[in-house]
Amino acid sequence: MVAPQSSWKYPVLKAIADVLADTSDGLTGREIGDLLLRLRMDDPIPTATKRDRLAEAFVACQNKDQSSKRIVTFIVTAMDPVRYRSQPELFALRQDRLNEHLAFVGLRVNDEGKVARGAQAQTLDEATRIATSIRDELQRRKAHPEVLRYCSMEVLKKAHFHACLEATKSIFDRLRSLTGISGDGAALVDATLALGKSGVPLLAINSLRTQTEKDEQTGLANLVKGLNGLYRNPTAHDPRLNRTINDDELLEVLTMVSMVHRRLDGVPAPNGGSS
Repeated sequence: MVAPQSSWKYPVLKAIADVLADTSDGLTGREIGDLLLRLRMDDPIPTATKRDRLAEAFVACQNKDQSSKRIVTFIVTAMDPVRYRSQPELFALRQDRLNEHLAFVGLRVNDEGKVARGAQAQTLDEATRIATSIRDELQRRKAHPEVLRYCSMEVLKKAHFHACLEATKSIFDRLRSLTGISGDGAALVDATLALGKSGVPLLAINSLRTQTEKDEQTGLANLVKGLNGLYRNPTAHDPRLNRTINDDELLEVLTMVSMVHRRLDGVPAPNGGSS
């Protein structure tokens, strides 16, 4: 853990307090009081709102110490991974939000819950870029709602292995929902997206009037089969330790899955399915 001696500007202190004392996802009033007492930090306005209470406690502590050292200690204590054993997604959420503000003082909360040195931001754009998480990047890219619905928890938990599995499964669930057909994997793709002998698939993404449009239809079917082979089958059968998926690969997979869902948007559902 770093131990900075310089003081932080009030906007940084306030922003950190706003994250840790957020109305929906922050520490409870009791947790804030317990931490302040444990770290021997004054609690100037215990009856104020959580955010104001914590911000004023930070200001009082920093004015007394002429250093941000104990603010860092508070963050580290609040972000101790042991506190998040049953809520790893909450850890990731707070970590992302804290890092966007800590970037202005050249610090970040790492995956161990420690405050470490990081790139320093001078502008809002730089802070956002430095702190951007997978979840934030998916939202920036306007990922299809079905992708976020199926794997947002895995993304927040940073479980890339299972995020790819759940995202890929979302395509097959969508195919079953649209057509009412059971089955899975390549067989389901053949039954719903492939041209087949009739040349008319159950789910046509275009008019199929030209060879180019037919090739496009076949290409989508093959892409879904490829995603199934690359990410669903291996992740469903291989031990987790044998599958390493980094941030870049995860984003690429989820972006492709999002694209597939967008191509299925607006496709007329045959009888028995739902759009």
